[in-house]
Parts: sequence; structure tokens; C-alpha cells
Amino acid sequence: MVRFACILILAVVAGSTGCRPAKGPELRVLGVQEHNPHEVVFVQVTNPASRSMRLTKLEYRFASAGGTTVSEGELQLYRDVPAGAAVVVEVPMDGGSAEATTLRGELTTELDHLVRIFKVSAQIQPTR
Repeated sequence: MVRFACILILAVVAGSTGCRPAKGPELRVLGVQEHNPHEVVFVQVTNPASRSMRLTKLEYRFASAGGTTVSEGELQLYRDVPAGAAVVVEVPMDGGSAEATTLRGELTTELDHLVRIFKVSAQIQPTR
């Protein structure tokens, strides 16, 4: 009976440590550059996980401070981000905004052969 209890405790501990949710990627806007026919937003994506992460898709929406959609789209990604590292992703934005804008979306990744979708957001300051 004691042996069974020890095995049960070990199984619970192992299961709880393996099921911890991975910390999601972090986004930060580095800058905006005008390109015809749209602007390009340079977004740094940081992988805080202790393992490599593959970025596969970003579904995004740029919205003004008032909530009005400025631009939206879907971007297929083929980028590996090593543990603790960062990459820069270029996200197209149709039209611009003279006021602060927010990038919100869902970033699809592969982490440990599992597909994970993270909600992401980043602030864009108006260009002068």
C-alpha cells in the first residue's frame, strides 16, 4: 500500500510539472516604415521559453485608440526562435494612423511538436 501511494505521488508530481502552460511569446514594436502601397511595422518577437519555438502564423488587427480597425490580415511565418532569443517580423499595415495604434492578434507556434496559439498585443506610437 505504501508503495502504491509513493507511485501515485510521483505520477501526480510528474504530471503537474509536465502540464505547466508555456509562457507566451512577447511582442514589441521596433518601428514603422512607409512602403508603397502600405506601411511595414517591424515587430520583435521574443521567445521566453526554455526551448526553441517555431512561428507559423500571425493573425492580426491594427486598431486606433478609439477601437476603429486600421488594417487586418494574416501572415504566414516560417521562423525558428531559439530559447531566450528574438526575431524581427515585418507586418504590413494598410493605411496609417496619426494616433496611437494597437496590434492585437493570435500567434500560432510549434513548441515541443505541439501547436499553440497565443494572444498577443503591442502598442504603436504615432509617426511624426
